Amino acid sequence: MSLPNCPNCDSDLTYEDGALLVCPMCAHEWSATELDGTAATEDAVIRDAVGNELQDGDAVTVIKDLKVKGSSTPLKVGTKVKSIRLIHDAPDDHDIDCKVDGFGQMKLKSSVVKKA
Repeated sequence: MSLPNCPNCDSDLTYEDGALLVCPMCAHEWSATELDGTAATEDAVIRDAVGNELQDGDAVTVIKDLKVKGSSTPLKVGTKVKSIRLIHDAPDDHDIDCKVDGFGQMKLKSSVVKKA
């Protein structure tokens, strides 16, 4: 993988320092997402298991049986969930907040649902 040239002095001697790119010639530091404006907006897009873009308020369908902590019955395939809320800065993979009939409030992964 080739690192981009410095946006400040166009030097090709850039190197990575953690999440930042650094130019040793002019000491300029930047993140890779600053150069590619689409990277920041793509992170905000949450997609379901088949690639459809999800929005707040969408209805989704569960595509596989899910074990639910604290319940003896699983969340069955085909369960429809209405009015989802997306969590963009989720510390884990659970990026959908919703209320499931019969189970109550829970968080789901977008990889186990498809847009209804």
